[in-house]
Amino acid sequence: MTIIIQIKVTPNASKNQLIGYQEGVLRVRIRGVPEKGRVNEELIEFLADILGIAKSQIEILSGHTSRLKRLKIEGISQFPSIARE
Repeated sequence: MTIIIQIKVTPNASKNQLIGYQEGVLRVRIRGVPEKGRVNEELIEFLADILGIAKSQIEILSGHTSRLKRLKIEGISQFPSIARE
């Protein structure tokens, strides 16, 4: 199965972290700096690790240079629930 999800990324975080859902958008903090696609690479690597899937199963559909991104994730039917830290 494939899902499309909207994600709002906050770069330059102290650690990679899922924050939670807010108004249908998943909020994520990523350590990478927003230059030359580093945040996008780190976001894909972080999500693939959390979901236990290959990085190739995650594709950024829109928002490559924006904080608000639309991602296509293959191999899962829904995003797992998120427990706040």
